[in-house]
Amino acid sequence: MSAPESTLAAELSTISLGDQRLNRRAQQVIASLGAKPTQSIPGACNGWYETRAAYRFFNHPKVTAKQVLAPHIACTEARVREHPRVLCIQDTSELDYTSKKGIAGLGPLNFESRYGMYIHPTLAVTPERIALGLLDFHPRKSRCTPGIIR
Repeated sequence: MSAPESTLAAELSTISLGDQRLNRRAQQVIASLGAKPTQSIPGACNGWYETRAAYRFFNHPKVTAKQVLAPHIACTEARVREHPRVLCIQDTSELDYTSKKGIAGLGPLNFESRYGMYIHPTLAVTPERIALGLLDFHPRKSRCTPGIIR
């Protein structure tokens, strides 16, 4: 296991989704995605069975982004305390799912014909440009009036 993969495994060891099977599945899915971060879910998974398991995991009613990220955020907070100065960088990104029909919970983006959501993460970085991890993550449905960005 490489250093990033072992760090990821250590961070996920405290994940708590209310069910040990879900916890194990989270560790497996995130390890697969973490090993191939530039790949799609099918590309990162080892075959159709694992791909279907990943999609079932993400679609499970007990699984939320907040719960999955909680162990990482706790580890990031610990890393932040090890540095005298940390930059907390925020950004809002638009995720456009217009071409992906049937996704529930999306809202209009800057035009009535575009649908998606916004995410607003806070990334902790040292002045030496060492990324420490996410401190916060706010996914939210767009509430834009078509043609107006708020």
